[in-house]
Amino acid sequence: MTDDLGADATAPAVTEWDGGVSWIAHPQEDAKRASHALETAAGVWVVDPVDADGLDELLADRGPIAGVAVVHDRHTRDAEAIAARHDVAVYAPEWMDLTREKLDVAPEPIDAELPGTHVAVHRLVDTDEWEEALLVDEARGTVVAMEALGTLPAFRDDGDDLGVHPALETAPDGFAGLRPERILVGHGESIHGDAMAALEAALDDEEADS
Repeated sequence: MTDDLGADATAPAVTEWDGGVSWIAHPQEDAKRASHALETAAGVWVVDPVDADGLDELLADRGPIAGVAVVHDRHTRDAEAIAARHDVAVYAPEWMDLTREKLDVAPEPIDAELPGTHVAVHRLVDTDEWEEALLVDEARGTVVAMEALGTLPAFRDDGDDLGVHPALETAPDGFAGLRPERILVGHGESIHGDAMAALEAALDDEEADS
């Protein structure tokens, strides 16, 4: 499922899946910053993107770009540069004040859904130091949790594929009741199989540690 955009060992690692594509722009990084593009009826929505060689061609294969969404305040990343290249706006949930402060241009507001789609946008974490929205595409079983969940070793207990960010004392309530088939994260490889079991294990571990 995962392929490189180029032959170089430092080329972006790309994962194509039913309904979109994900990439880790610099797989040699410890943080392994991951980005995602969601295919929707309104076009392709790019989420918390890090720029990469060959990215425009990768996205062009999936249709017109509808917008670039920032859903975590520390993930402004290359959102503005990518949006400018594709002549679209940067968007952020309207309650994300920290995010707005970190962008050069005021983003367009997102309310309950990504505009023109049925991808729900939920307030996951909203504090003075951390803002994060959760994206949920129920029709495709896709959940996007860009910071609260991750697959890097620092997130996970031994043997687990997924974990809650170590800086969070408890798992956010927004994960309750989700039944994902796929979990897209902002750091590390995303979960494309047994996602429900991976989420339950991560939440059980967090509850046991609290």
